[in-house]
Amino acid sequence: MNTVLIVLTLVEVLLLVVVLAGYLIAIGTKLHNISKTLGLVTFGVRAIESQTASIGPSLGAVNGALEQVAGALEEVVGEPESATATTPGAGIATSDDLPRPSTP
Repeated sequence: MNTVLIVLTLVEVLLLVVVLAGYLIAIGTKLHNISKTLGLVTFGVRAIESQTASIGPSLGAVNGALEQVAGALEEVVGEPESATATTPGAGIATSDDLPRPSTP
């Protein structure tokens, strides 16, 4: 009887080790696939970075030109009026300041 119990215990332990090894192999395979995918994503991000590197200096030139245009437009039009007068709803602080429909 003891021999049968020992053999069954060894079979259970062996089965447990096999199942754990199978799960570890599956996890290792998934991690390897994730690593490959992250490598591809990193490669893509670096490609985007290198292709868009020239945008920064170009934007400085565009911003400078736009500032010149804005300055020229202000000279043509004159000084802008106060922002509150031209912005709709600028004088509204609370809902009490909103216009109410008149009752007949």
